[in-house]
Amino acid sequence: MACIQLSGGRGIDCNRSSGGVKYIYFGVYDDFSPLPTVVDSEVTDIQMSTNVLYRYQPPRGTSQAMETITGSTDNGTIFYTPQVNMVLNRLSKLDQNQIKLLGQTQVIIFAQLNEQLANGHDVIIALGVTNAMQMNAGTADSGTALADRNGYTLSFDGFEADPFPVVEDYSTVPFDNAGFVMGTICTSNPC
Repeated sequence: MACIQLSGGRGIDCNRSSGGVKYIYFGVYDDFSPLPTVVDSEVTDIQMSTNVLYRYQPPRGTSQAMETITGSTDNGTIFYTPQVNMVLNRLSKLDQNQIKLLGQTQVIIFAQLNEQLANGHDVIIALGVTNAMQMNAGTADSGTALADRNGYTLSFDGFEADPFPVVEDYSTVPFDNAGFVMGTICTSNPC
């Protein structure tokens, strides 16, 4: 007898979907109080008081958010490993300092995808909602040839008991939901 009953199937979606990430937002894990509320795989409440989300815009087609599902039949367990790989062009002193800070803290990451809902709003997913994400790898690369990219490649990962949730759809702009309390969204360096 099954432990859990399935609740639905899935056919082929008649709409096309787009891959990739438009923006990556970082929130310092300790700035969320309480942690974001997730109901039925959807973030419905974010409480950050006046704390800031930091938005990064990677070059188009370079960055991704993903999740690896790992199970053990022998142990009867399953867990999820969210991962974000972010590329930033051009080496800079300001970025060096921010990357150092990112490497020293735990974060919750929100990835605004190129995928859109039927109303034209972008899908936003949340990674590290329960156990946080950490930067665990990266490179700063000057390139070799004149036309090579110089910049950063950063990798963040975490471990979660549940798959990453989707953030509740916004009204006009991302994170303007009535149940979301936060300071500003910083889009420049320095803020």
